[in-house]
Amino acid sequence: MPKIKSVLSKKASETSVRLISVYIKKSILLVGGCFFVFQHLSAQSKDIKILLDIQDDRSATMTTIYKDISKSTAFISIGLPVGLFTTGLLNHDADMKKKAVYLGETFVINTAITTILKKTVKRQRPFVKDPSIIPLDAAGSYSFPSGHTSDAFATATSISIAYPKWYIIGPSFLWATSVGYSRMYLGVHYPSDVAVGAIVGVGSAFLTKKINDWIEQKHHAHVNQKLLN
Repeated sequence: MPKIKSVLSKKASETSVRLISVYIKKSILLVGGCFFVFQHLSAQSKDIKILLDIQDDRSATMTTIYKDISKSTAFISIGLPVGLFTTGLLNHDADMKKKAVYLGETFVINTAITTILKKTVKRQRPFVKDPSIIPLDAAGSYSFPSGHTSDAFATATSISIAYPKWYIIGPSFLWATSVGYSRMYLGVHYPSDVAVGAIVGVGSAFLTKKINDWIEQKHHAHVNQKLLN
């Protein structure tokens, strides 16, 4: 009986991993396709038109909701790894602490990549380019890519890799997508900023995972070599 449970658990885990892979690939194809369109079909005007269409549908209630969603980004992206690490520490759970560190590392790498891109591209905010765009939130530095969106997708992807369960994956990416839309709704980012922000966030999570796997393999190889000697 335990053996059957183990096999079922392994199959469920493999299914969850495949689900993440399919979801991420579709997300990358979607945002990548959107970015390609923005780049080749009068990008700036297309971006502005989408923002103006969204602006026309604003309401007081939705503005409050999207402001709260946008503000949740830093709290969740930083609070989640801190909370997991603290819980792992209190419960003496080494695996949970390891996963918390992975989430934190992803956040740092994503922030670095996003910051470099912002300072390299130096794209002005949409309301600077077109005064008809009315911002509903304070905006920081340059526009491209969206830092809130990259943070949200980095967090959603890393937590999904750490805990590959449908009830983690679904809500995580729903939240991340809502963050991306909120940045457009509030008039502080172009759609292409959000699209590339999502790609950067997803990519940062997988890059961090690859780096950690490589370091772990090197460590094991070094330990095994010592034992052989």
